[in-house]
Amino acid sequence: MPLIDYLASHALAFVLLAGLLGLIVGSFLNVVIHRLPHMMEREWRQQALELLEPDTEPPAAETYNLLLPHSHCPHCKTEIKAWQNLPIISYLILRGRCGQCRHPISARYPLVEALTAALSMVVAWQYGFNWAAGGMILLTWGLISLSMIDADTQLLPDALVLPLLWLGLIANSLGLYTDLNTALWGAIAGYLSLWSVYWLFKLITGKEGMGYGDFKLLSMLGAWGGWQILPLTILLSSLVGAILGIIILKTRGADNSTPLPFGPYLAIAGWIALIWGETITSQYLQFAGF
Repeated sequence: MPLIDYLASHALAFVLLAGLLGLIVGSFLNVVIHRLPHMMEREWRQQALELLEPDTEPPAAETYNLLLPHSHCPHCKTEIKAWQNLPIISYLILRGRCGQCRHPISARYPLVEALTAALSMVVAWQYGFNWAAGGMILLTWGLISLSMIDADTQLLPDALVLPLLWLGLIANSLGLYTDLNTALWGAIAGYLSLWSVYWLFKLITGKEGMGYGDFKLLSMLGAWGGWQILPLTILLSSLVGAILGIIILKTRGADNSTPLPFGPYLAIAGWIALIWGETITSQYLQFAGF
């Protein structure tokens, strides 16, 4: 039996394959999460130098991208061997420490790998073996990267958000999740809704309540699920953001003026709305007696 036919007829096999692929991709997502902000910073520095000192020859910069230099220990700079880079397994074998200098390795690396695998399996189970599952798994990987980058740097890179926005529109031109008209207005409404809140808040308080990256992220989610998922996404993200925001501020001992990233809450809420939005909404309406 061909592999494609086997995966289509055996749901568990597809779920396990999605989990294995998620582990491998999760290892690469750790690289994206760490390096992409540094790549952006380097690009900004280069652009600023060209603008401020146009007649100055820029210094030769070392190659730095998602592939080079090869993965290495940030403490002793020793290059990581292939067997030391196996998702989760290597972390357990090395007991969470560098194989050379024994400096502790952040537990976030295996956690991101495990999260990527788990969420990939959830999507595979929910959608089955089809193009919709493939697209949603790809979106899930993007949302994990964006959430972690925003949590670290309060940045939502256009290099991730915009391609995913276009991919959502392309997917829905084929009717994978909704129709193209609904997806287009979802992208527009997603952007304008937070953009309006941003300017209303700024006019009232004179402060910026969120960044433009949040507008683009909600627009991207609307491009995938259509305008129907936006109310639930905004409601869930606001609720989770308020609760976790208070907990984080209290834990850190920070005051209410401390900026917190909103992107992770939007990503979590949007992912839930995309997969279970219709079920959640229908059960709520039934509970409310509508």
